[in-house]
Amino acid sequence: SEARLDRYYDQRLGWGSCAKSSGDTMGRDLDKAGVQCADVTVPLDYADPRGRTITVAVSRLKATDTRHRIGSILLNNGGPGGTALESPPEFHAWMKKVGPRYDIVGFDPRFVGRSTPLDCGLPVGTNLFSAGHSRASFERQVALQKDLADKCRATNASVLPHVTTRNTARDLDVIRGALDEKKISYFGYSYGTYLGTVYSQMFPGRTDRMVLDGAIDPRKFGPRLLREAVGENEQALADWASWAAARNDSYGLGRTRAQVLATIDRVIRASARAPLTVGSAPDAFQLDDTQTPFLLLAGLDSDTDASRAALGEQVSVLNEAAAGQPTRLSPQFAGLLRFALTGEQSHHGSVQSAVICGDVAAPRDPEVYWRAIERSRAAYPRFGALANNIGPCAFWDRPREKPTRVKHDAKALIVSATGDTRTAHKGAVALHGLLPSSKLITLKGANRHAIYGLYENACVDNEVNQYLATGRLPADDRTCSKQAGLQPR
Repeated sequence: SEARLDRYYDQRLGWGSCAKSSGDTMGRDLDKAGVQCADVTVPLDYADPRGRTITVAVSRLKATDTRHRIGSILLNNGGPGGTALESPPEFHAWMKKVGPRYDIVGFDPRFVGRSTPLDCGLPVGTNLFSAGHSRASFERQVALQKDLADKCRATNASVLPHVTTRNTARDLDVIRGALDEKKISYFGYSYGTYLGTVYSQMFPGRTDRMVLDGAIDPRKFGPRLLREAVGENEQALADWASWAAARNDSYGLGRTRAQVLATIDRVIRASARAPLTVGSAPDAFQLDDTQTPFLLLAGLDSDTDASRAALGEQVSVLNEAAAGQPTRLSPQFAGLLRFALTGEQSHHGSVQSAVICGDVAAPRDPEVYWRAIERSRAAYPRFGALANNIGPCAFWDRPREKPTRVKHDAKALIVSATGDTRTAHKGAVALHGLLPSSKLITLKGANRHAIYGLYENACVDNEVNQYLATGRLPADDRTCSKQAGLQPR
């Protein structure tokens, strides 16, 4: 089939400025950093290569140590729906001495960011809401999630079947061809680990060095992935509650872990009785019990003091609102609320839903979800009704292709924190088991999603950079501690 795709694989890329206009600050910053940008043309439907084409935006920071150049490394920041066009300069910094030896290539996957866009005109930027406390709140969710699917079908029916991970992997291989590389190296966070795994299976032998950080068990990827991490989120919230209890003077949420968790439960119950009003115009929001758990979830992706303080400030605001007091929002909190509860980031929610629903079918009967929600409440009082909630995939057209099965071994360095709240650590262990040649670096005791570079753990960063420099995986799986030192084995 590749012969029919020759014109895509052999295309000459027109590298040039990244700035699209004088007001394009990201593009100007990339230009300043020496990054160049181009558009790669790919078929919308690989089964019809003569049909409609779309573009995928790519950026490249070229190797400066050309005598010791290793090759191109492609970046994916997850999502699905995340951009990486802006990432080469920061990766270059994190890669330290090995950075100058790579062409560092960011790309916005099909329909994301600066690639051909997809926007269903949704009223929200995410579909990750809770079913709430009652059957009535669940029924409102069924209506909302069906509306999200209906809006996407009404606006983008012709492209939705092609917004999939397998097609993004095909695009990745076209990028490889257009870069004139026999093999590519690859770095993926979160959903990007799934994309990397799928690429390694569809195009075996075409990856050189592959790092998968915050890894997903490919057998579990799909609309109900968050169920895998529901316990991790309850645990991370409890850990955070201990942190907040030690700072009761700042947050006023309680002096013990139990008191802080009781405050949170009280806030969620209050939002179930009547929506909480937070902020003031123009940034005033009404929050009910389908929305308050999402805000907690959003604040649990990292356990740094800065992340924990941001969640402390947010829960304090919710607590004041539950007591009927007026509240002021930090710019960060207002931004999160705008993302979740307005159409400002509709394109993000659109692509995220389209990829997940286009990859794997979800149960269609609302009762399947309701039973799972009810069963989960006792063990997971804050997040069971969120992790098991119905989503737009219950109302989506069925995927065109079967999910990718892992049948080929691939060399990869897998990185995972034991307390990851998005892609549970057991998923990384499972992927390691599916890829016998892989090695696993475990960061112990961290409630953190996405580690390399971002978490500033010297142990993890050094292991990754060593592998990127030498192409040799560590002899054994390694354990790093939160204090950044390598644990004695």
